[in-house]
Amino acid sequence: MNSGPRSLRGGVRVAVLALLWGSTFLWIELALRGLSPLQVTFVRCLLGALVLTVACYASGRRMPRGRTVWRHIVVAAFFCNALPFALFSLGQQTVDSGLAGVLNATTPLWSIALGLALGSERGLRPARVAGLVLGFAGTIVILAPWQSAGATGWGALAILGAAASYAVAFTYMGRTLVRRGTPTISLSAAQLVAASGLTAVAMPVGGLESIDPGPAVVAAALVLSVFCTAITFHLTYRIINDEGATNAAVVGYLLPVVSVLLGAVVLGEALSVRVVLGMVVVLVGVGLTRRKDAVATAAAQSGENEDTSSALTEDAPTDVPSATPGAALENAGCAG
Repeated sequence: MNSGPRSLRGGVRVAVLALLWGSTFLWIELALRGLSPLQVTFVRCLLGALVLTVACYASGRRMPRGRTVWRHIVVAAFFCNALPFALFSLGQQTVDSGLAGVLNATTPLWSIALGLALGSERGLRPARVAGLVLGFAGTIVILAPWQSAGATGWGALAILGAAASYAVAFTYMGRTLVRRGTPTISLSAAQLVAASGLTAVAMPVGGLESIDPGPAVVAAALVLSVFCTAITFHLTYRIINDEGATNAAVVGYLLPVVSVLLGAVVLGEALSVRVVLGMVVVLVGVGLTRRKDAVATAAAQSGENEDTSSALTEDAPTDVPSATPGAALENAGCAG
C-alpha cells in the first residue's frame, strides 16, 4: 500500500546521492584553484572526520578501541581515503572533472582483477569475463593512447590508481572490519580521523604551499568535505537499508554521467564523442561484471531486510566503505 511513496523516496535518495557523488569531481576542480592537491585532501579528510565524529558521539556511540582494530582502520584509511583522495586531486590538475568521474567508474573492474590475482575470484561466468574485458577496453578508448590528443598521461594514470586503490580497500575492509561488532558510524569516523593523521604527516611534502582562500575555493572545500565525503555515506546506507544494494548500484552508473554533465555545463569542459562512447562501454562492462552479485543480492534481499534493518537504521550516518560488504560497496559505487 505504501510501495508508491516508498519507491518515490528511494528514487529521490538515489538522485540526490548521484548528484552529490557525481559533483565530487567538480568541487575538487574548484578547490584546486586555491589549494594544492595535498591541502584539498587534508581539508576533506579533516572536516569529514569532524562531521562523522560529531555524528558518532551524538548518536551515543564512541570511537573504536583496541590496537588490532585501529591497525586495520589505519590501513583502510590509507587505501580508501588518504591515497585515492590525493590521487584524484593530483590527477585533476591535468584531467577534466568529467573524465575523472568516468575513470572512477572502473573500480569494480579493478576489484575483479584483484580477486583473480588473489585467487578469490574463481569460476567467472563468461558474461563477467566479457564485462571485465569490455570495461577495460572502454578505458582504453577513453585514454586513446594512439592519439596525441588522447587522455593518456600521469594525471589519468593517477585517477586510475585511485580507482584501483578503492578496490584494494574494499577487499581489505571486507576481510578485517566489516561486521566485526563495531558500530559502523564509529568505524567511519575513526577511518577519516586516521586518514587526517596520515595526510597531516605528508603535508611537509606538498601541503605547505601558499593558498588562495577565495570565497569559491572555501565553498568548494566545504561542500566537498561535508556533503561529498560525509553526508553522502549516510544517504547510501539509507538506500541499501531501504531499497537493497542492487538498487543502490544505480548510483554507480549515474555518477560518471553526472560528473560529465556538470563538467560540461558548469566548467565548460569539452565533451568528446570518444569519451562518451568509452563511458558507455565501461558502464556496460561494469554492469556485466556485477550480474552475479545482483542476482545473489536479489535472492537474499527479502529474507535479510528484516534482520538487518534495525542495525542499519541504528548506525545510519555512516561511511559506507567502512560499513558494508565488498559487493555492496562496489554496487553502490564510490566517490573520488
